Amino acid sequence: MSLDATTPDPPDLSPAVDPEEYEDADLGGVSDEDGAMHDEADPNDYRRSEIADALTAGAWAEAFGRWAATAKIDEETWEVVDDLDLVAEFDFFWDGFAGRIGYHAPGVPEDWKEREYHPDLESWATVSGINAGLTELGQTVCDVVQEEYVDWEQDYEAPDDLPDF
Repeated sequence: MSLDATTPDPPDLSPAVDPEEYEDADLGGVSDEDGAMHDEADPNDYRRSEIADALTAGAWAEAFGRWAATAKIDEETWEVVDDLDLVAEFDFFWDGFAGRIGYHAPGVPEDWKEREYHPDLESWATVSGINAGLTELGQTVCDVVQEEYVDWEQDYEAPDDLPDF
């Protein structure tokens, strides 16, 4: 299956959000006296501006095209994603501890039915498809940016037990 959709604008990456605040991101690092976890090299550097530059330089469009070619959601489902402006909620950041780009994918919340989140959401299958699809899009973006747009070499090998984003 593929998705025939116009490539949306890349998300704005907010430096105000600490990736440790996301439930779906687990960055390694060193804790400071307040207990906050930070990368040893630079506690405030998640390289969002460099990632944002790569996204606008073509990485976003390339990644979206790759993802859409095999996406398991249809145009009607993508309209729900677009209506909810979920793409704008993506976040991408550098995880210096793991030596890779990490991401936070948006999604439809578990209480979508009670909240009447969107009139065209009628099944858990659709909600699961949206959430899985956005996760796959996030990983595709990370792969494209890291493979083709940035070269942030690290002098160490990442641990084998890193969680997947």
